[in-house]
Amino acid sequence: MITTLLLLLAAQSASEAPPAFDCSLVPGWSQQGEPRSYDSETLFDYMDGNSEGYFAYGFRVMKGVTCTSAGGDQLVIDVSELGDPTRAWGFFVTNRDARTPREPIGSGGQVLPRRATFAKGRYYVEIAASPDRDHRPALRAFVAALLLRVPGEARPPATIELFPAEGLDPESVRLVPQSVLGLRALRAGFVAEYAGGRALIAPEPSAAAAAATLAKLRERLGATPVAGLGDEAIAARDPYLGGLLLFRKGSHVAGVANVPEGRDARPLAKALAARLP
Repeated sequence: MITTLLLLLAAQSASEAPPAFDCSLVPGWSQQGEPRSYDSETLFDYMDGNSEGYFAYGFRVMKGVTCTSAGGDQLVIDVSELGDPTRAWGFFVTNRDARTPREPIGSGGQVLPRRATFAKGRYYVEIAASPDRDHRPALRAFVAALLLRVPGEARPPATIELFPAEGLDPESVRLVPQSVLGLRALRAGFVAEYAGGRALIAPEPSAAAAAATLAKLRERLGATPVAGLGDEAIAARDPYLGGLLLFRKGSHVAGVANVPEGRDARPLAKALAARLP
């Protein structure tokens, strides 16, 4: 009987088949020990206390298995179900090796000599290899097999395409799952680095919710109104965030922060506003 890596995951819809894997998906590999399963109560121990990052991205459950080859190599495979596809992508980006470009694996992925990670749908997959040598052929073989079985769309969040391309550091685009820029009013959003500052896009449930968020930011920052940008806009200077030019357009709060003294934030803010729906 085939031992599965992933059993039915929490909150799985009745119409969606659960992903099921075993080590023999790649020839020459077999399972070592029993499958693992962790929820929000038990993940802390497995991660040696480093579980808070998972919870920030809506962690629900992790399933895992260890695979070994006849030559003595080992792969530790863990698959986590996170809150939604956006947060799964965001978790991958946060945990990737920033020195190595992302690959078009799922909604985002990387294969390094001893580690492979990718996101697809609301799942985040991580594979750790040992001993210390280049395991990329085996890692890529397992990644290819798992990609066929992990449900969900294999594309990044559409919001990240709204950042203007000119001056953008594409590897800097990421999701902040709470308190964007350290501001509690911005509950979650995307940020990206530019030479003239840091751009942000924070989607809200409605235009009214976005207007309420901008009002909170105006009060928190002691900002002043600015005309001619989006539906409404504010400007401020903060000791930690530098110059800020924030605006609302429809159901989005967006803008530019960390603008150096004497630098004009308006060109980037206007380019961003033009791309928002």
